[in-house]
Formats: sequence, C-alpha cells, structure tokens
Amino acid sequence: QAHLVESGGGSVQAGGSLRLSCAASGFKISLYCMGWFRQAPGKQREGVAGIFPGGGSPVYADSVKGRFTISHDNAKNTLYLEMSSLQVDDTAIYYCAADLGALATGFCPVSTDADYNDWGPGTQVTVSS
Repeated sequence: QAHLVESGGGSVQAGGSLRLSCAASGFKISLYCMGWFRQAPGKQREGVAGIFPGGGSPVYADSVKGRFTISHDNAKNTLYLEMSSLQVDDTAIYYCAADLGALATGFCPVSTDADYNDWGPGTQVTVSS
C-alpha cells in the first residue's frame, strides 16, 4: 500500500530556509510523477514543484522559481523540497503527492492536482516577518 509522510516543516523568519522531506513506501518514486503542493489558510491548494525521479526536469510554480528546489534520493525513496528566501506568503501546509495512476514519462506538471492520487498528511510551514 502506497504511503507518503512529510517532515521538516516548522517556523522560520522571512529570508530563512527549510528543507522538507517526503518518505515514500509501498511504491518506487522513480517510476511515477512526484509533486509538492501547498495550501494556505482560506486559499485553494496549489502546485509548488514537480519532478519525475526516474529522469526528468523539475517544474516550478512561478511564485517559487529561483527560491525552491525539488530533489530526490531514489535509494532512500525520498523526495525533498529545499526552500530558501522564504516569504510570509509561503506560509501554508505543504503536501507531498504521487501520481500512481500511470508510469511517468518525464514531464510532471503541478498546474493541477487532479492527477495526483496519493497524498501525505502534510507539514506546516510558517514564515514570520
């Protein structure tokens, strides 16, 4: 059974950094699209970054380009999100997700979460000014 668990969230001041981890079990992340999403209070969930750990280029939301980096360790079956230059607007619950509906081919967009069908419980990131 597929299972995702995020960790690494916390509170940080604006300009600071955090590294989120997503440990996967029950499937190999190297076979599927993986993504990070976030949901701020009162807002819809939005895609942050996506990648095919089996060999694809990452994609990022415009709001995080140049500040966030998605990466993976296939041996550890773990996905990461390195966040720097954090802003108050980055405050949200961050979710790791997998598209287990089909084997990935290389491009893993996160413009919609409709294709992602396995989700972690989320980890809170709070950025203060």
